Amino acid sequence: MDIGIIMFPTDKAIQPMALARACEERGFESLWFPEHSHIPTSRETPWGGRPELGPLPEDYWRTHDQFVALTACAAVTQKLRLGTGITLVAQRDPIWLAKEVASLDMISGGRFELGIGYGWNVEEMRNHKLDFKQRREILREYMLLMKELWTKEEASFSGKYVNFEKSWAWPKPTQRPHPPVLMGGAAGPKTADHIAEFCDGWMPIGGLYDFDSGLKAVHEACKKRGRDPSTLSLGMFFAMPPEGQNPLAGLAERGVTRAILPIPAAPADVVLPILDNYAKLV
Repeated sequence: MDIGIIMFPTDKAIQPMALARACEERGFESLWFPEHSHIPTSRETPWGGRPELGPLPEDYWRTHDQFVALTACAAVTQKLRLGTGITLVAQRDPIWLAKEVASLDMISGGRFELGIGYGWNVEEMRNHKLDFKQRREILREYMLLMKELWTKEEASFSGKYVNFEKSWAWPKPTQRPHPPVLMGGAAGPKTADHIAEFCDGWMPIGGLYDFDSGLKAVHEACKKRGRDPSTLSLGMFFAMPPEGQNPLAGLAERGVTRAILPIPAAPADVVLPILDNYAKLV
């Protein structure tokens, strides 16, 4: 099983370049950064849309731009795969996002993976002029648009939310046909259908959702679309079990091939010992 690391890359934490070097030196397969453009102080929406999770940690409003941070990581590493965990696709301009993804994939030598998600913060989306209720279909349309830009020499797109005329857009991604697209979050019927339609894998958050029922929904959605479920990779963000248990226990037999372990957004003297402990699993 591949083992990766996820951290909120904030102004108070070990900086992305130093973290990337440390991860590669210890043999981790990948490094993942979340994103939020900002967090409105009104705090209308509970953390993750779930009141039981409690107050939102300040890491959420202190993050670097994930593409800037990952590009810096690419410049100081050779083998470490670099991913977004996750990109809030519906809040971004899809034409620019397609270029950012392709550019980072080329600059990194084909080491980038695009983790995507719908998002949960209603007021953050509202500031981006995004209707929360439409975020799922907007994400779908944006992903289909980006695939056109990544794979066609002359691309065009006509949809409900965005249109563009026949155009040129380079660079193209180094990975063909494009970097892996991995859906985060719980897999209900709609999400499962999107995974089956335009994703290369599913990476939910460990312990937050019912993984087994989600996996069943994904398999059913694949069958409806005539897709072999084995063509999808399975990973898990924040793959942390109850205290004292192996974080990888029970994952492999369910088909999970990548476990992403969390570290706090903290200085190097806190983070590096945790990485050393995780490295024993590698």
